Amino acid sequence: REAESFKEQGNAYYAKKDYNEAYNYYTKAIDTCPNNASYYGNRAATLMMLGRFREALGDAQQSVRLDDSFVRVRGALPTSYSWLIPCLHLLQLPLSPQGHLREGKCHLSLGNAMAASRCFQRVLELDHKNTQAQQELKNASTVLEYEKIAEVDFEKRDFRKVVFCMDRALEFAPACHRFKILKAECLALLGRYPEAQSVASDILRMDSTNADALYVRGLCLYYEDCIEKAVQFFVQALRMAPDHEKACLACRNAKALKAKKEDGNKAFKEGNYKLAYELYTEALGIDPNNIKTNAKLYCNRGTVNSKLRKLEEAIDDCTNAVKLDDTYIKAYLRRAQCYMDTEQYEDAVRDYEKVYQTEKTKEHKQLLKNAQVELKKSKRKDYYKILGVDKNASEDEIKKAYRKRALMHHPDRHSGASAEVQKEEEKKFKEVGEAFTILSDPKKKARYDSGQDLEEDGLNMGDFDANNIFKAFFGGPGGFSFEASGPGNFFFQFG
Repeated sequence: REAESFKEQGNAYYAKKDYNEAYNYYTKAIDTCPNNASYYGNRAATLMMLGRFREALGDAQQSVRLDDSFVRVRGALPTSYSWLIPCLHLLQLPLSPQGHLREGKCHLSLGNAMAASRCFQRVLELDHKNTQAQQELKNASTVLEYEKIAEVDFEKRDFRKVVFCMDRALEFAPACHRFKILKAECLALLGRYPEAQSVASDILRMDSTNADALYVRGLCLYYEDCIEKAVQFFVQALRMAPDHEKACLACRNAKALKAKKEDGNKAFKEGNYKLAYELYTEALGIDPNNIKTNAKLYCNRGTVNSKLRKLEEAIDDCTNAVKLDDTYIKAYLRRAQCYMDTEQYEDAVRDYEKVYQTEKTKEHKQLLKNAQVELKKSKRKDYYKILGVDKNASEDEIKKAYRKRALMHHPDRHSGASAEVQKEEEKKFKEVGEAFTILSDPKKKARYDSGQDLEEDGLNMGDFDANNIFKAFFGGPGGFSFEASGPGNFFFQFG
């Protein structure tokens, strides 16, 4: 009588959806009468409503063990009367084998679709018209199918599809840690670290010793280049499960990657660039899946190449870095500097624009401005190159260079050449005059060096006369003339 009273009170709280109180009273009923299948069945139903499926499974299995044919005639019998089953079949009354059905639903919620299928089939053996068991059996088959697809797709490294399959499977198996862990691992491999960490952390809150969840937490940290913290999680996972292959491999890779990177950094600081290059290259071969760390390694190796004046190789390394991590500002800055050093100014401007859009600092603004000036200058005639002098050439060096080039390209010197050659030499003679006009005047030279548009300053280079520049330079009221002194040889004289 006391046990039944506890049960009835539990039923009342269950009806009001106060499942915690219902659980307490069903537990009192079990403590009073531990061999009653219906009490375990009711508590199992309550635990399922509370989402405590593993505990619910234990109660459901106990109810079945106590009465393998535990049935409830809907609206007729309140408890288990197994001896009435043959009579009930003869009367064709609807049967509902709740013990097996609850056990199956617990198995399915926990992700054990095979065990769930066996339970639902047992229900259908007792009651072949049980529509709930029929639907649950279909659900279990669906979960099994998603499991198979996910297994194949994981091998193909199609992680997005695995996440999709696990999401669908979790609709039927919401308490399955195995499905959640697989989803979290794939999210980590897809670079969706916050989502992966959230799933793993939820599991660890319920089970702090779950080695798979510890492994996934470590994996997220590892891929975010927090290698030291990642190793701590991998070690903890291996304490819980010494044979955890994935944690073992990840721990080994993490330690090797950390050591190689640190050795490379040390060699770089010591100025041993050749050794640093070799160490960074070795580190890049350890784990191609670690995108963030590898991006840093490529950028580091790019810095080494720039120190070795292998600028194109440095650009390639920085390009690989931004391909792996398109938010990596340091790689863009390093590549932009290499572009500047190789006079690829348009590419440099593009990189500095990317940097400034991301981080609007005064330093980045100035770098962009400098690159834009150099780009503008690169699209003008290079007067230093025309005269064949360095940008730091002195006034005397500029004059000597003009004397040499002006005489070399003067039209009179090529009067006997073909019309095409004469035209080309006349063009060069004019350019030499332009170059001297600008570089011999300190103010014009300063404006030219700063990237200012000289035509905007009132200097129209199309109007000036190269011959006047030539005459002014060489002087003499009678002018000058070229005379042949032999085949292909000329000298000039003033009149």
